[in-house]
Amino acid sequence: MFDEILGLPAHPLIIHAAVVLTPLLAVLAAVYALAARTRTALTWAVTVLAVIVPVAVFAARESGEELERDFSSAGGELGRRIAEHESFATPLLLAALALGAVSLGLVYVSRAGRFPRPAGTALSALTVVLAAVACYYVLRAGHSGATAVWGD
Repeated sequence: MFDEILGLPAHPLIIHAAVVLTPLLAVLAAVYALAARTRTALTWAVTVLAVIVPVAVFAARESGEELERDFSSAGGELGRRIAEHESFATPLLLAALALGAVSLGLVYVSRAGRFPRPAGTALSALTVVLAAVACYYVLRAGHSGATAVWGD
């Protein structure tokens, strides 16, 4: 399923969604968390991205596993680079899932208005931390993937 798109390897095509949308969610969610006056304008963007980003990262990881099967015999430097790149897939997926879930929780708590202020503050802080973690892993995964393909 994640092997090819129109005869092309799916991974290089799918990763662009994860590489673009994950930092976008991270930035918008952090702004949403830190600047309450922006929440009305950002609610739908954060909500939609919080759902789409984990799906995009999952698809990127699955397509990468399909592509890796084609290079399973790669050894030496290329094999090491592929293994390094692959090592960021699961942490990135977990970070994207956590950021998506916490962002949705923050939107809910902010819009409901029934929760005590400390709950909103805790979710805001957690959102900012998870945004930083997601950005870290998407940058590391992207850089290691580019290094695996193009070299140093």
